[in-house]
Amino acid sequence: MREVTFSIPEKFRGPPKSANGGYATGAFGKLVSGGFTPGRAVEVTLRAPVPLDRELSVDSHDSGIRVRDGETLIAEAQPAEFELEVPEAASYERALEVRESSAALKVGTHVWLGGERVGFHPICFCCGAELSPDLGLRVFAAPVLGLSQVAAAWTCEPAFAAEGGELPPEIVCTALDCPGQFAWLAERTRTGLLGRLTVRIDRPVRAGERCVVIGWTIGNEGRKYYAGTALFDAQGRLCASAKAVWIGKF
Repeated sequence: MREVTFSIPEKFRGPPKSANGGYATGAFGKLVSGGFTPGRAVEVTLRAPVPLDRELSVDSHDSGIRVRDGETLIAEAQPAEFELEVPEAASYERALEVRESSAALKVGTHVWLGGERVGFHPICFCCGAELSPDLGLRVFAAPVLGLSQVAAAWTCEPAFAAEGGELPPEIVCTALDCPGQFAWLAERTRTGLLGRLTVRIDRPVRAGERCVVIGWTIGNEGRKYYAGTALFDAQGRLCASAKAVWIGKF
């Protein structure tokens, strides 16, 4: 068993005081032996909100890793079997047409932040509309008429790419996070917090490339709400996909 420490900077938040679940999935998944090898899935289960700007300990074992904040278990990550039927995605142009109807762009009184704010999660690293393009990914998923999915026309800024322009797993996993929640919102269902995200990255995604990210609902069991998400490149090729478990508040 080996132990390392690391922290997630505050700018990668989802809720105001904890990390974006997709970003945490990418960060933790990279530490699993083999990481996000093409065609290989990694499952990350979030046991508690992921603290920001705080040193977390990570211990490795035969089947994966555990992440702790002191004595508190924050997350577990391991390789996983992965099967997901991915629907055909809306085109980039069609996703762009519906963008303004995204819950990420609706103005209203915000529960966490107070006052009138823009979007379901105004400061989320993935879908926060109040963040400038150099501070957030701005993945604005919206329902597409005639398709049982939400879709986001998305181009990642070079600021979030690794050397050479390829997006690291943390960024890809982040883009696959919120569209699953937004798929449930399109059905007028509010879920809660991300409990588990299983991700498979099949081909590289590059900054500056016109991509489409989609999300769709899979069903629920009590307080567990399942959603699928997928990311396609400019040629319409599937680059990455994920299955999420959202834990409802009630």
